[in-house]
Amino acid sequence: MTTSVFDLPDALAGKARPDLIAADATHFAHIERVLADQLGGLADRLDETRRQPGGHGQAALDRDLEIHRLTARARMLRRYSLDLCLGRMVRADDPGHPVYIGRLGLIDGDGRQLLVDWRSPAAEPFFAATAADPRGLASRRRYRWTGGRITDFWDEAWTEEGRAHAALDDDSAFLASLGSSREPRMRDVLGTLQADQDAIIRAGSRGALVVDGGPGTGKTVVALHRAAYLLYADPRLGREQGTRRGGVLVVGPHQPYLAYVADVLPSLGEEGVQTCTLRDLVPGCGDLRHEQDAAVARLKADRRMVEAIEPAVGLYEEPPTTSLLVETPWGDLRLTAGDWAEAFGTPDPGTPHNEARAEVHDALVDILLDRYNGDDGERDRLRRHLRRHPALVDALGGAWPLLDPFDVVGDLWEVPAYLRHCAPWLGSEELQLLRRTDPRAWTMADLPLLDAARRRVGDPDASRRRARNEAVLASERAERSFVIDQLIEHDDSEMKLMSMLRGQDAQNDLDDPSGLVEVSPNLLAGPFAHIVVDEAQELTDAEWQTLLARCPSRSFTIVGDRAQARAGFPESWEARLRRVGFTEVRTASLSINYRTPEEVMAEAAPVIRQEIPDANVPTSIRRAGVAVRHGVRAGLAGVVADWVAANPSGTACVIGDPSYAATDRVQSLSPTLAKGLEFDLVVLVDPGSFGAGVAGAVDRYVAMTRTTRELVVLS
Repeated sequence: MTTSVFDLPDALAGKARPDLIAADATHFAHIERVLADQLGGLADRLDETRRQPGGHGQAALDRDLEIHRLTARARMLRRYSLDLCLGRMVRADDPGHPVYIGRLGLIDGDGRQLLVDWRSPAAEPFFAATAADPRGLASRRRYRWTGGRITDFWDEAWTEEGRAHAALDDDSAFLASLGSSREPRMRDVLGTLQADQDAIIRAGSRGALVVDGGPGTGKTVVALHRAAYLLYADPRLGREQGTRRGGVLVVGPHQPYLAYVADVLPSLGEEGVQTCTLRDLVPGCGDLRHEQDAAVARLKADRRMVEAIEPAVGLYEEPPTTSLLVETPWGDLRLTAGDWAEAFGTPDPGTPHNEARAEVHDALVDILLDRYNGDDGERDRLRRHLRRHPALVDALGGAWPLLDPFDVVGDLWEVPAYLRHCAPWLGSEELQLLRRTDPRAWTMADLPLLDAARRRVGDPDASRRRARNEAVLASERAERSFVIDQLIEHDDSEMKLMSMLRGQDAQNDLDDPSGLVEVSPNLLAGPFAHIVVDEAQELTDAEWQTLLARCPSRSFTIVGDRAQARAGFPESWEARLRRVGFTEVRTASLSINYRTPEEVMAEAAPVIRQEIPDANVPTSIRRAGVAVRHGVRAGLAGVVADWVAANPSGTACVIGDPSYAATDRVQSLSPTLAKGLEFDLVVLVDPGSFGAGVAGAVDRYVAMTRTTRELVVLS
């Protein structure tokens, strides 16, 4: 290296002593050379892999996966370079060989471990060590990186040997990082994870793990890092090759949250994790309003409403009780009521209605063919004729029609008799409450039913695309059959080679997929191996069914705070989750508020405890030195302008004034959309207008606790 990796300011000259940093500088110089070599090797391997023939089937899939793996590794190494390293730890029993912890593992050409992956068991002491339990360590060092250079580091030591080779500060690395300015995206906190957070991150994936904690306790940080850890540590959670099965889904409360945390998982080397809101799980439903009628919202939140979709669709899968005469040029064939029942029983349980219709059609054609004794050629022609037979198609369309999932749910709200049949527990008044004149005026309360209908019915467009594809292939095969007949007829070779074109393998190879319509996969349909849910206290029983349907293993990380539930949360997490369908529930609590200063929590705690006396209000571990300010609404513009002028970096948020126009550094949000976010300054406008009761108290509490430094309340 031409310059040292250390770039400590003059104020930290005491940390620049060679006995403190020389060994690190030498180690980083070696890392830099190895990184350069590995990047060159990755580029060569990528070029070589891309030059290989694409192939077919599994070979093509393997090639694509290798390209993706090599590209992701190269992108990660380029993104971080030396600052892949988070810190180092020195074992008490081996002080001469520090262990360096990285975002990725790194080994040189001689097999020497230069960086240990933060998710590996060997790295666990780095995060888990505390003064009470140093986990066998003599010392720990964490680095602060700025522009690829170390601009500070913090040492903690637990033995005399460790203290002799450490630069000890008054504050820990973690506390020092809390005062840094916030940015539009969540800052990198991997190097400062605390022992209580790391223990939750490394917990096993079996069942549901609830991470319960108040504002500022790092719940979101824990959830996202846990997703990255589980993908590394639990092979069962990886996505199955060539399928949409497996992998991890992260579900957040709203789009500002997803934008805020968008860089966290890629910074941990995980780029394949799907993230979404509940709304994103159901494509095609347009804008969803909030349900204004509280009674209607409560009815639709009942999980039994989701269960009503099954009988709603089942009405369209009842076999005819009369026979059908099918007239063909090869003779008349008859389908009896027993034949209909047999064909309707063909699809496997769980097959979407629209996909199962094609299987029923095939079964009906097979039943009729079994009653015809012609040769193979005639049977092939009869099969093609039956598949397009008007009487058969019309009869099947009446008994098992293609359905639109939105029509299924809309009919429930438009036709009381239909709803009464599907949800017999509803009373007359409840049926009237649920009735609406515009059945497609969807609200968020409809989303679980729309999702259940889409899963049960399937995509109607997929069936149409499949029918078109079959027609394209049938036309192509018919034309090809005519050509092959001509070639065979005029084949005068001794071995009659043209007759080989009639073989099944040859027929399959000649199928041309270029004219087929591609079916775009819904990447959020699952099933997933693990689901992370943030702000989970807001989910209704019906909404939980939407998530459980995407994770049959019931492997979840559930993040939330009962005291931040706008609808109230009087029961325990275990009682709520077992009621909605979980069988194994564990709870881990976080009680230290790393974000919100003491000055703010002193005013926020009484706000929530007035409505929820037993609220789990976390304990703040730092003071900002800035008192909460109060003023009048007319002073809003001046408060924001003064802060922007005095703070060249950082972010602020105005909460409670929808007329305020957001800027690059100052957002304007409702309390609901501010959940999960954090800002240097929060200006809370007219909090009394948020309403009374639990919902109003939660909105005020959430808004007040978004700040990391200053809170201004304007009435």
